Amino acid sequence: MTDHTTKPTKSSAEIVFEAIQDLHVHEQIVTREILAELTGLKLTTIDDRLAHLVDNGRIRRVQRGVFVPMEQHKPARPISRTLCPDGTTVLEVGDTVMILSPRESRMLGEVMTGAAQQFVAIEIGHEGARLNAVLSAQVSDVRREVRQLQDCPPDGRA
Repeated sequence: MTDHTTKPTKSSAEIVFEAIQDLHVHEQIVTREILAELTGLKLTTIDDRLAHLVDNGRIRRVQRGVFVPMEQHKPARPISRTLCPDGTTVLEVGDTVMILSPRESRMLGEVMTGAAQQFVAIEIGHEGARLNAVLSAQVSDVRREVRQLQDCPPDGRA
């Protein structure tokens, strides 16, 4: 008798692909090491699954060791918002124009708050990564200078 209540297990390729999608949606860099840590799969399995996903056109390599899922959305349309003196808001998304009452505009703002917070968190993460890279380079320079000073004899003669 077969047990039909258990869910089919995902393939390692699907596990890796879903992890790539999740990281990408949150604008995180996708590397094999991060995937191994996130999925618990061995690096050899990750490498094999990445090659498989690239070969099947589900992901692409953007630079050595960094991957993104293939684009699944239409390109973003231009968006503009105009505040009118009477309190209404004109929201334009591509060719679609919506005229919102002040209450509708507030309601839309409430609905979009989560996306705004996510945007802020992503930007803070990017700035943190940029600052970390700058500071790491500066620390490396200071360490190199300290080593050079330590290698100099005390009397100043080389």
